[in-house]
Formats: sequence, C-alpha cells, structure tokens
Amino acid sequence: MSSGGDAENGRARLAGLSSREAQIMTLIAAGHSNGQIAEQLVLAEKTVKNHVNRIYAKLGVGSRPAAISRWTPRAHEGAEAVGD
Repeated sequence: MSSGGDAENGRARLAGLSSREAQIMTLIAAGHSNGQIAEQLVLAEKTVKNHVNRIYAKLGVGSRPAAISRWTPRAHEGAEAVGD
C-alpha cells in the first residue's frame, strides 16, 4: 500500500467524503476533467457530476479550484511549523 492512499483516506475522513468521492477528488486535484474521470473509473459522466456536486457540498465550496484548495495539503503549513 502507498502512503498516498493513506493520506487520501485521512483527508476523506476529515472532509466526510466516501472512498469513491475521495478517489474522484484526487483525480480532480490531478487536473482531470469530469469526462476523463468518467472514462478512467468506467462511470457515466453524469455520475461523476453528481459525485462532484456532493463533494462541493461536503467541502463547503462552489468550484473546482476551491475544492482543490481544501483537499490539497497547504505547503505553507509545513513551512510555518519549521519557522517556529
């Protein structure tokens, strides 16, 4: 198992996302479109859109960039800890 999957699971639990939503959010953060995600996960694009809308609601955001910002660990948090 990779530590990347562990980090994904930890973020998912904190955000209240299901494992499928976490998988989709990881692909969103990697820059994939809904169509690309649907193709990769063998889902209908409408299903991906439904997941994305639920992800936005759970994260309390209204856009992809905002969702990515909430999902992705902030680099400056580590820098602040080092500077203290």
